Amino acid sequence: MIAVAFDTGGPAAVRDFIRPPQLLVPMLQFMGWNRALIEKAAAPSYPCLIDERHALGDSYGIVNVPTAVWIDEDGVIVRPPETPGATDAFRSMNLQTREVPKERAADGRVRRQVYIDAVRDWIERGAASQHALAPDEVRRRMRGTDGNASLAAAHFRLGVWLAQHGERDAGQRALETAVRLEPESWRFRRQKIVLSDPALTGQLASTPEFWQAVQALGDRYYYPPTDMAGMPPPLPPR
Repeated sequence: MIAVAFDTGGPAAVRDFIRPPQLLVPMLQFMGWNRALIEKAAAPSYPCLIDERHALGDSYGIVNVPTAVWIDEDGVIVRPPETPGATDAFRSMNLQTREVPKERAADGRVRRQVYIDAVRDWIERGAASQHALAPDEVRRRMRGTDGNASLAAAHFRLGVWLAQHGERDAGQRALETAVRLEPESWRFRRQKIVLSDPALTGQLASTPEFWQAVQALGDRYYYPPTDMAGMPPPLPPR
């Protein structure tokens, strides 16, 4: 297993998320972890990488986090980028109390457990696992890269370079173009927010701009439901 964080701020921006001083139980519960999984949680011993250039996102078409990709020992993708059991429960959250409706929280716990069990099944059974997809199905599910996505990536890299060289206003204009060209790329949008103010480095990009963009989704999903055997039908996005 390898974990990769997308953040131009480097280690200082993500260290507390990878190896936090203490495990935050309420946050894990909010993310869909049940009590049994929380009790097993610990600081990771597997490699945790920081992709400051977002190269992995560009290569695999990853637009949001968390996203998982299954790659076997031969380097073959057996499940393309997908939401690993995360849900849109946060869209129903009371922003004052940070509470999520019980039905949404329970749904998140079920989905997280189904996904973790599927990973375990694949580890044990390899290609014989029902969750290991055939090459044609992997290709069908893969997110393609069109002209807008390629141009958006170029503007994103330009915006990051400008911001890192003291040209924050020009950087924001380039990043805004990247977001406009590929509005479904939440990693672009969140990084644009963080680069707008040095004080936001290492913080969650849960600013008014972020919430306005989420609300603008309407009946579209922030986390597309995971297409996996055993996964229950998705709840409405909000």
